[in-house]
Amino acid sequence: MATRADRWLWAARAFKTRALAAAACDGGKVTINGITAKPHKLIRPGDEVVISTRDGKRILRVVGLAERRGPASQAQALYDDHSPAPPPREPYLAPRRDPGSGRPTKRERRHLRRGFD
Repeated sequence: MATRADRWLWAARAFKTRALAAAACDGGKVTINGITAKPHKLIRPGDEVVISTRDGKRILRVVGLAERRGPASQAQALYDDHSPAPPPREPYLAPRRDPGSGRPTKRERRHLRRGFD
C-alpha cells in the first residue's frame, strides 16, 4: 500500500495545506530515500523523508499511511522523527549607552533600535 507524497506530508502535518506540500515537492525541498520527490511520488512505510526548511532539516521515517488529515495525535503516529536537535540560540543583548552621556542623537536612537553598537 502507498500514498502520494503531497497527501502524506499534509496528513502528517509537515505542511499546513496540500498545496504547500506540493509546492515544496516541486521546489526540490523534499527527498524520499535520497531522491528528490515530486508530489505524485508514492510513499510506503519504511521510507525516509527529508524536508528542508529555513529552520533546518526534518528527517522523518514513515511508519503509517493516511489519505486524510486527522488530529495531531493521529498525525504524529504516522512517522518517527529523526531530526537533529536545533543549535542553541544566543541570547540577544541590547546595546548600552554610557550613563550621563546626554540625550542620544537621532542616528544613535536608530542604531539603538536596530541593535547596532
